[in-house]
Amino acid sequence: MMTVMSRNPHLRQDFAASLVVFLVALPLCVGVAVASGVPAELGLVTGIVGGIVTGLMRGSSLQVSGPAAGLTVLVFEAVREFGLPALGVIVLATGVLQILMGVLKLGRWFRAISVSVVEGMLAGIGLVLIAGQLYSMADAKAPASGLDKIAQLPGALFDAFGKTDALASLGLGAGTIAVLVLWKRTPKQLRTVPGPLAAVALATLTALLFSLPVATVEVKGLLSSVQPPPLGAFADLASVGLLGTIVAFTLIASAESLFSAAAVDRLHDGPRTEYDRELVAQGAGNALCGVLGALPMTAVIVRSAANVQAGARTKASRVMHGVWLLLFAALLPGVLAYIPIPALAGVLVYSGAKLIPVRGIVSLWREHRGEALILVVTAVSIVAVSMFEGVLIGLALAVAKTAWEASHIRLEVIDKGAGPVQAYLAGNATFLRLPKILDSLEALPQDRPVELDLSGLHHLDHACRTALENWAERHSAVGTEPVRLTAA
Repeated sequence: MMTVMSRNPHLRQDFAASLVVFLVALPLCVGVAVASGVPAELGLVTGIVGGIVTGLMRGSSLQVSGPAAGLTVLVFEAVREFGLPALGVIVLATGVLQILMGVLKLGRWFRAISVSVVEGMLAGIGLVLIAGQLYSMADAKAPASGLDKIAQLPGALFDAFGKTDALASLGLGAGTIAVLVLWKRTPKQLRTVPGPLAAVALATLTALLFSLPVATVEVKGLLSSVQPPPLGAFADLASVGLLGTIVAFTLIASAESLFSAAAVDRLHDGPRTEYDRELVAQGAGNALCGVLGALPMTAVIVRSAANVQAGARTKASRVMHGVWLLLFAALLPGVLAYIPIPALAGVLVYSGAKLIPVRGIVSLWREHRGEALILVVTAVSIVAVSMFEGVLIGLALAVAKTAWEASHIRLEVIDKGAGPVQAYLAGNATFLRLPKILDSLEALPQDRPVELDLSGLHHLDHACRTALENWAERHSAVGTEPVRLTAA
């Protein structure tokens, strides 16, 4: 024991932290799997791989990986459209792409993605997740599209009040949310138990004691749930829809993991994240999850923050948390059969609400309205259209906003009443500012010679250059003297 302690002087802190992370991860792994429409055990498989395999690799030393609420909506849609066997193919391809991007040193470029797009993506996911899980709480079937989920939700909740089973389910889910919200106000001794675990445990005891007629988790066993994708499923890679889903998985999983790493780095003063290595580690984990037919993984900020706050010092804590998940799945799988589904739905409603930065949107609107608009449009697009298209719309808006702000142009006109009119253009002349430039130039007197100085331009794109040359020809044709251009 002393030898082990000498090799890892922080083993005691890491051991204690691993137990905390295990207790936080357990209900979330199961809840994410159930909400994704796959066997509950597959959520545990992803948590085990995220802890043991990804945890052993270099990258971010303290962040913890596993199935994430942020991918629940996308996984559910993928399983519904392509089937469960195709999920392994999608996750495997996602992992391979992540490894390739890490090897090519592309990990750092994910930090260049607009924060507003990422937060809008998470907010959109949160909205769809909340709406979908409220149907589970009300013991009702959720519609397929995000808009329908939200539009039909009032009717589904109203119908629940007329059915005993649905009312019991809704009450248990609401109670779970109430426990999660109020848990921070409980005595410090109680708060040593993670809120999600306490909420699910209380809901399970309540359902058992009062024999509530609520649905519980279906247990299939760990080995029977693990189903590697058959060779025939790889033929679906020729499908454009499947390829688009893989790109969406890769983009979202990578961005969420690397943004989580940046957030975790701010929580501790230990080694900083190596982004490319972390992307390779996430890819290796996802590749193995794909081979096992399990859920995709990302780094999860809730578990990572719990790990840091519990005193973890090295990656041993996250590896041990994976071992505890493996032991639970192997020795106590029957416990899952007692967990009420509305309780897990309540945990995910609470998690989904935390993905929506309400205060951040208000603050952003006051200071940077363009960024706030990108966030909101991205979120609404995800709800109204789909995850992939919503993210693309957000990225396009962010690029357009950046291009517009970078296209600063200043036109200074000096007219002394006699002699040529002198016009100076400075800044970046792009097609986005072309209407403003031409309006100003066409307002110059046509019966006077004009000297247009372009030497102050840092950038002159082809559209602007062509437009300026055409304007100079037109002005020269009607004026007394040709326009004199000083080249940029």
